[in-house]
Amino acid sequence: MFNDSFIVDIETALKRRADGALLVDVRTALEFNEASIPGAVNVPILNDAERVEIGTLYKEQGSDIARIRGVELVAPKIPQLIQTINSLRTNQRRPIIIFCWRGGLRSRAMTAFLQLAGFPAFQLRGGHKAFRRHVVDFFDHGDWGRMMVLRGLTGVGKTRVLQQLSQQNHPVIDLEGLANHRGSAFGGVGLGQQPGQKQFESLLWDALQSVPKGSWALTEGESRHIGKIILPARFFQSLQTERTLWLETDFGKRIQIILEDYTVSELAEETFIQPIQSLQRRLGITEVENMLELLRQKNWHELVSELMLKYYDPLYCHTKPDNRITVEIDPFNDDHTELLAAAKTILATEPAA
Repeated sequence: MFNDSFIVDIETALKRRADGALLVDVRTALEFNEASIPGAVNVPILNDAERVEIGTLYKEQGSDIARIRGVELVAPKIPQLIQTINSLRTNQRRPIIIFCWRGGLRSRAMTAFLQLAGFPAFQLRGGHKAFRRHVVDFFDHGDWGRMMVLRGLTGVGKTRVLQQLSQQNHPVIDLEGLANHRGSAFGGVGLGQQPGQKQFESLLWDALQSVPKGSWALTEGESRHIGKIILPARFFQSLQTERTLWLETDFGKRIQIILEDYTVSELAEETFIQPIQSLQRRLGITEVENMLELLRQKNWHELVSELMLKYYDPLYCHTKPDNRITVEIDPFNDDHTELLAAAKTILATEPAA
């Protein structure tokens, strides 16, 4: 019989997650896509339309009628739901943790079904809301490792360097990767939809858990806004207090990086029109028309050069921090010994703020 011994709090759930437990989100696909616990799988006990139907019945006819209808909808699915969850288990000895929005009937019912079938299933107390509170509290009061912040002019290859270092098992927090946006007027070009704010914060929380306690990670300096995403205030402020590692490379390599990163030859001309037009207030109509003409001619090299010389470099040069260590890099070479040495110099000589 289901009892409180089969309910776990969020701290216990996350510890078991780290040990390989399977987290199952039984909310609808719509709820799951908005935000969930990183690594969780979605096995909806109700679909989006059924959830709306149950909610309407609850409001109009009361909880008893809504529950009866819920049983009618869920009962035929039980064998398939159990089979689906079992197929997702990679370790048969690890527990299954079930959650819904706030630890209500959906997760309780699925946990009970699994227990009756002999599976080590537990319900997350408070559901996804408990996890959301945990994430908010982490960014308000929690600790994370020191962030060594890479900055530099557009096209210097900051993201590429982070990816190379990540492949070499150095701790890296790729903010642009998590936000699915490059953080500029053209930042969304060629990319899909950004995650929602809550999901981004969940992904950032998850990435920061990978930084060993008392250790450090490399990240890229960003404004607080990355597309529609806003960095948590306290985390953003922590990035402003560290000495900057300012990356430099020659202008030709910067153009090459932009051409490769944006895969311009594969993107439609129309993709770039609105971002270029958005620069009119800063550059004036003549410069924007010149850039649009380069776009029509598909003169990508000259267009990128003009954008950097006329827009990006003037925009970012004046923000170059005084408190910085300049590192000359080759973004096409994954040997970043000098950069790592500079980071370790900061760690050895400058205490955390």
